[in-house]
Amino acid sequence: MTIEIDSGSGFCFGVTRAISKAEEQLNTSGRLYCLGDIVHNADEVRRLEQRGLQTISHEQMATLHGVKVLLRAHGEPPATYELARRNGIEVIDATCPVVLKLQQRIRATREAATADGGREPQIVIYGKRGHAEVLGLEGQTDGHAIVIESADELDKIDYNRDIFLYSQTTKSLQGFKHIVEEIGRRVAPGVRFTSYDTICRSVANRIPQIREFARRHDMILFVSGSKSSNGRILYGECLAANPQTYLISNETGIDPAWFEGKKSIGICGATSTPRWLMNQVAERVTQLTTNY
Repeated sequence: MTIEIDSGSGFCFGVTRAISKAEEQLNTSGRLYCLGDIVHNADEVRRLEQRGLQTISHEQMATLHGVKVLLRAHGEPPATYELARRNGIEVIDATCPVVLKLQQRIRATREAATADGGREPQIVIYGKRGHAEVLGLEGQTDGHAIVIESADELDKIDYNRDIFLYSQTTKSLQGFKHIVEEIGRRVAPGVRFTSYDTICRSVANRIPQIREFARRHDMILFVSGSKSSNGRILYGECLAANPQTYLISNETGIDPAWFEGKKSIGICGATSTPRWLMNQVAERVTQLTTNY
């Protein structure tokens, strides 16, 4: 039996940068607060917690004063920075540069429209409601943005008013294109509709590669945390390319019966899946298949 770990899987740049910033602080002080899970992978969060990283909520942050708090790659709304200023909290900002640029574009769109008492613009965000990144994006509009998760929610939009469409960086490119087509079909004559493709290519560009990887193996073990948005997208792509694809969070989720009759096992994961975790899965597969 052959076992291969996908070379393209593992942390994206934004997550790598956030974890590096956290480890740098932990190496110095041995303790650091992080607002929300630093990455949507419970095993990696647990590893960093053992080193002294303490995950906190916004409510807990409001009770802290004079400490250091890391803001993860997903980004935060302006209110979080204001809270830090009031409480004398030193912010270690690990917002992904791609997300930061998106926040700035949304804020600029709103500021340009409302300058000199102008009307609130109709900013639409294609993303998962309640997701950390989306909350940060909504915050750039003081909560006025319209969040849609699918084409089923397009009735929330007023098609007689100008529309500015943005996307959560980890959404499906195909899904975004469908939303653009549907809005374009419904918009009233003379109304301006502007769409901005703000999807991160570290996820979008992985789709064709991960499909090819899935096709060349008898079975795929897709390693991802349950909270990972891009994990759900990439797992779906693997499953479509290879029905013998199994979603696991770590090596404990492996069922030895899956390997019966298989000669080639592929292991891949989300942009929030650490390489060390995929290595552990590979080691466990090797142990379970020594007699194959």
